[in-house]
Amino acid sequence: MTTIQQAIELRAEGKPEEAKTILLELLPQSPDDPDIHYQLAWVHDMMGLESEAVPYYEKAISSGLKDPERSGALLGLGSTYRTLGMYGKSKEIFEQGLREYPRAREFKVFYAMTLYNLRQYDKAMELLLREISDTSNDEGTRSYQRAIAFYSDKLDQVWK
Repeated sequence: MTTIQQAIELRAEGKPEEAKTILLELLPQSPDDPDIHYQLAWVHDMMGLESEAVPYYEKAISSGLKDPERSGALLGLGSTYRTLGMYGKSKEIFEQGLREYPRAREFKVFYAMTLYNLRQYDKAMELLLREISDTSNDEGTRSYQRAIAFYSDKLDQVWK
């Protein structure tokens, strides 16, 4: 009998079609299993089938997907909404992710991309500059860390 773990291994090996087949066979046996839905969402995303991934992400999250997969599902759903041009929904999901996972920096980076698409350039740049100043290991960037952080929310300000 095939298992969800076999599907995960196939996905990790770059065989999403085979993983998808296994997961679709498992789904009727456990139609509310959030892990199967999450893995199906992930596989569809890998295959470039973003619009087909959305309902699987939504079902995984609404069915009580547990951590650490829940964090990945929220990030995946927000990112998928963004790539589909559903910027409002993307923003909502990333804001939910930021509330639930305030230390997960990846949400801020993906959220900044959505803010860019919503033409909120100042907020997007502020988030990215703060992340760069807080996390960069580049020696040159580190030497200007304080300046980058200072200017992150003052990009339109002109000093005379």
